[in-house]
Amino acid sequence: MSALLEVCGLNAWYGAAHVVLDVDLQVQRGEVVGLMGRNGAGKSSTLKAIMGLMPRRSGEIRFAGHDITHAPTHEVARQGLGFVPENRRIFSELTVIENLEVGRQAPRRWPDGSSAPSWTPEKLFQVFPNLATMTDRLGSCMSGGEQQMLALARTLMGNPLLVLLDEPSEGLAPLIVAQMAGMINALKGQGVSILLSEQNEQFAALVCDRCYVIAQGQVSPD
Repeated sequence: MSALLEVCGLNAWYGAAHVVLDVDLQVQRGEVVGLMGRNGAGKSSTLKAIMGLMPRRSGEIRFAGHDITHAPTHEVARQGLGFVPENRRIFSELTVIENLEVGRQAPRRWPDGSSAPSWTPEKLFQVFPNLATMTDRLGSCMSGGEQQMLALARTLMGNPLLVLLDEPSEGLAPLIVAQMAGMINALKGQGVSILLSEQNEQFAALVCDRCYVIAQGQVSPD
């Protein structure tokens, strides 16, 4: 079976700084895969390069049977690749329900033609029950953990085939981290595929099927 996401020899630069070096990785349908490493290891840069957010890059990126190596970010998103950035980027002056509606896209199909998971606010509130109690709350009036949940839920409203999730546990209280792990496992049970960057090994052990370790922009051969 072909991988849902296949990255081969990925390189990326910030100006003259070479920050992603010959990265190879794969994510299969229905997997949660971790990209582990310390701050500055190249985890976020790798996700951004896959998403087309780093214009200077080389290598090959195939997603759902399509070559997206040189596709602009908006086209990558239209192919069904979702991205939850580390800094969340919710709309602070919109309510929870308005943030969700901003992310809405049409249902999708897997490369084999079968229906992929599709999401509505009602279905998302079953996975994120905290959000169900604050549908009219402004994003600016939410805690960091609530904003993280909203950012992930909003991305799911786009019905992605795979989600790139950047540092989901960073800065969250232990109770919220445990809730986030439960939510990711619930999403996996619904058929959602996730590639997440993380440095919390305990959190990764709770949610990931397997992990890659990255240091100084390179994936460890181990």
